Order: sequence, then C-alpha cells, then structure tokens
Amino acid sequence: MATFKLIEYQDASPEVRAVYDDIMATRKIDWINNFWKAIAHDPATLKRTWESIKQVMAPGALDALTKELLYVAVSVTNNCSYCIASHTASARKKGMTDAMFHELQAVIGMANETNKLVTGYQVEVDEQFKVTLDK
Repeated sequence: MATFKLIEYQDASPEVRAVYDDIMATRKIDWINNFWKAIAHDPATLKRTWESIKQVMAPGALDALTKELLYVAVSVTNNCSYCIASHTASARKKGMTDAMFHELQAVIGMANETNKLVTGYQVEVDEQFKVTLDK
C-alpha cells in the first residue's frame, strides 16, 4: 500500500497535470503510472524527477534498450520490484527478447556475486585497471 493516496489526473493540481501531460506526450501513452501518481504529492520532486529521467533516458551514446536493461539491472540489485516490472515492460517494448532477459539476469547475478567476493576479500584494484576515460 502506498504511503499516500495516488493522485489521479482528474484530482491533480494544474502544476501536476502539466507534468502528467508532458509524461504522456513524451512517452506517447494515454495514462500515468503509479510511480508518478505517488510522488505527485510533492510537485517539485515530481517535476525534477521527470525532467531528470527525460534527460538521462533520452537518445545518447547508449541506445534506448541498453538504458532500459541497465535500469532493470540496478533495480534487481536494489530489490525494487516496481522498477523491475516497469523497466522490464519498457525494455520489452524496445526489443528485449526472452533470451536477452535470461542473459541479463545471469550477468546481474554474476556481477553481484563477484562484487561481494571482491568486497569480502578486500581485493586491491590492479594498476592496469586504473585508466582515465578522457583519452
């Protein structure tokens, strides 16, 4: 159960409706998902979060499917079932196949396992891995 009642479009303030309208127009959808309805109690957070997501998830060096797969991976690691569901659905719409999903889960599991082993063993970073990205 949500901490606050979800704010439906018809009950939203003009400020919140403006963000909802932008979400629907940008995503070419006719509904607002529960995440946005929940954070709409704080219009400043709603607007800031939407603007940030638009910027980060916009076309760039990484394609849209890769960004969604990364979002799924982080969501699995953070144990956010809502985010796993919503970004898996979005990745599916952007072309993720069953095989890709299974392979993604294997990578997530392996990365988490080896991360914990490195942490537990307190492994120092190899000098060869210390590179700058501006070259």
